[in-house]
Amino acid sequence: MTPYEEIRVPVAGGELAALRWPAGEPGAPVVVALHGITANALSWGTVAGMLAGRVTLIAPDLRGRGASAGLPGPYGIAAHTDDVAALTEALGLDRVVLAGHSMGAFVAALAAVRHPDRFGPLLLVDGGVGFPAPTHLSPDELMTAVIGPAMDRLSMTFADRAAYRAFWQAHPAFAGDGWSPEVDAYIQRDLTGEEPAMHSTCRIEAVRTDGVGLFDDEVLSAVRKLPVPATLLWAARGLMDEEQGLYDEKRLAVARLGDTRVEPVAVPDVNHYTVLTGGAGAREIAKRLVAVANTPVPGNA
Repeated sequence: MTPYEEIRVPVAGGELAALRWPAGEPGAPVVVALHGITANALSWGTVAGMLAGRVTLIAPDLRGRGASAGLPGPYGIAAHTDDVAALTEALGLDRVVLAGHSMGAFVAALAAVRHPDRFGPLLLVDGGVGFPAPTHLSPDELMTAVIGPAMDRLSMTFADRAAYRAFWQAHPAFAGDGWSPEVDAYIQRDLTGEEPAMHSTCRIEAVRTDGVGLFDDEVLSAVRKLPVPATLLWAARGLMDEEQGLYDEKRLAVARLGDTRVEPVAVPDVNHYTVLTGGAGAREIAKRLVAVANTPVPGNA
């Protein structure tokens, strides 16, 4: 595991927890990285290892998850953008590269639109771009259809940490070489409570509010209003390692990204999780983060 430090910064209602993997050299660029809807900051642990100190990586536990689970509402994508802006302000950061995975990518896109002076280029990882959804489903039904298994986990209890590990190791997305010490640390950060009734740190009301918010017009339109360039790294396979991923060529064509500042790039042989937590996906993310973080941002001194 790549060493990191735990930090806290003031936000509305309390303090936001974050992890910081320092760069090997002073003055190195900074990347702020945002996790998915039922994840936590350590989902970026594999990427941190691949970065090998070439940039400083800061990943918050978003409001209602991990060590930020105690933060009160209101929740929602807009609330996360304000928290991320407050994080960069508290740390004295300006025009940092912003990365996001899954829901975190939607937060990143909206943050760039709402706070254009705080963020530079974006890296969106299997998220951030909406596509037409069935009109006969309500937002709550749509969310259940997409992340139903993840939501189910939030109501479950586990006898101990070994039981939680076994639960995740049985997940199709982490089969074979999808498991690693970094993945284990990431899922264990999500577990809290006392044996024999341990449970996820994720607050169900936060996840539900955020999930419904992903279908809000302001959130969906953010990628069409970006003041900075962005790259979308999309996984070939889905949340349960199924052949249909969240994105494919057809869905991206419908999204008309040619009218935006987003460049889509396929990442083969990964699923929605391993595009971030697996070796091949994390290596691709790290390569692109180093490149964009070292590219001068117009407007910086």
